[in-house]
Amino acid sequence: MRTKGINHLALVCRDMAETVSFYTEALGMPLVKTVALPDGGQHFFFDCGGGSLLAFFWWPDAPPAAPGIASVKSFPAEAKSAVGSMNHVAFHLDEDELEPSIARLQAAGVDVSVPIVVNHDDSPLGVAREMHEGVWVRSVYFRDPNGIMLEFAAILRGFRPGDIAHEPARLMQSAEA
Repeated sequence: MRTKGINHLALVCRDMAETVSFYTEALGMPLVKTVALPDGGQHFFFDCGGGSLLAFFWWPDAPPAAPGIASVKSFPAEAKSAVGSMNHVAFHLDEDELEPSIARLQAAGVDVSVPIVVNHDDSPLGVAREMHEGVWVRSVYFRDPNGIMLEFAAILRGFRPGDIAHEPARLMQSAEA
């Protein structure tokens, strides 16, 4: 079996009208499908490029947001979220589009992370203040009106065999277990 990529990612919003406004106006993603659910909810789909969709459910009685559990509480200081949660959504962007995207987000009143552009590299911290040959992706982080962490990510080079350099971690069992 070989998948062809992500068809859609389905998230939950607190206010569909606010979510539609943000994704269509601030991010320029066309709304391509709307569904009225039999339980009174809604399921809307946005074209996020490359043949992929971003979808949102809305229910009048959905549980409230749970930052630090189901989503990022504060980036980058408290970026952990719970097992099974969605930490953030990253959208492909060309590097020359990063700066204009920041201006567009700020013009729409969206708070952008500080530092504004994050240079991810293979250093022990995983980030660099300045651009250098080891930077493999540059990112801009921000939140949607639901508190969902979003990212514009520009991959700067292809992945290489040396990029797989760590053994996967295992769940640590306590001595009492």
